Amino acid sequence: MTFISKTPKPPYYAVVFTSINATWNHTEHTEMYQRMLTLAQGYDGFLGIEPARNADGSGVAVIYWKDRESIAAFARDPEHLVAKQRGREIWYSH
Repeated sequence: MTFISKTPKPPYYAVVFTSINATWNHTEHTEMYQRMLTLAQGYDGFLGIEPARNADGSGVAVIYWKDRESIAAFARDPEHLVAKQRGREIWYSH
């Protein structure tokens, strides 16, 4: 996977997601990340992602979208809603 997204000429939008991993077995989390990436790639407005995670568990991901409607559609996706809930409850301490 390329770490620098090939975005089109602006305008486009970026969603920035920051987190700190909780002390937890992240096998399920890693699998869900892959599922969310596959799911996002199926949305027409998805342009790319640039993820990074530090050794201390802090991380950031920048997800690029062509428009606000695409962001809103992915935010409402039922599987994405489950992933966000799991993140808040288990995977992330912050």
